[in-house]
Amino acid sequence: MQQAHAAMQLYHRIGGQRYFRAAKRIAFYLASDGEIDPSLLLATALARGQHCYLPLIHPFRPERMLFVRYRHGDPLLRHRWGMWQPALRRGGLVPARALDIAFVPLVGFDSACNRLGMGKGFYDRTFSFRARTDRHTPKLIGLAHECQHVERLENQAWDVRMDKIVSNWANYQP
Repeated sequence: MQQAHAAMQLYHRIGGQRYFRAAKRIAFYLASDGEIDPSLLLATALARGQHCYLPLIHPFRPERMLFVRYRHGDPLLRHRWGMWQPALRRGGLVPARALDIAFVPLVGFDSACNRLGMGKGFYDRTFSFRARTDRHTPKLIGLAHECQHVERLENQAWDVRMDKIVSNWANYQP
């Protein structure tokens, strides 16, 4: 019940925003382990005809992710850690650089938009190209429950800072 309420609050914070409505290619995630659920945003984007993508652990570079186009009803498989991901298929892949927005799950965050993930580093490695360029696409938006907000996180050299974090109660930008 609380998870559904938080997901609805998140939807209301993002669903009508111009950056969300204008995006053509959006990466989502499938919530697990208490992560805030972006599925209402995903359903809205699909209904609008926006191209929606889900992360897939790269089959040949298992420290990175690929993004696979998702359409309602596409098959999902469990990866080695038990989370759902789309099936790999040709023609449905898009490089991380080609996304307009990537919604990113997190375990904790601070007001400076530093993010603590689950510790495997997939998102940091996948979006590490942003540290080597002036380009700020895709827009990286961490999604969170407000209770995941902490006073301060130590940012390591390899950590990729979010452009914005949206919780079910507030928006944060560096």
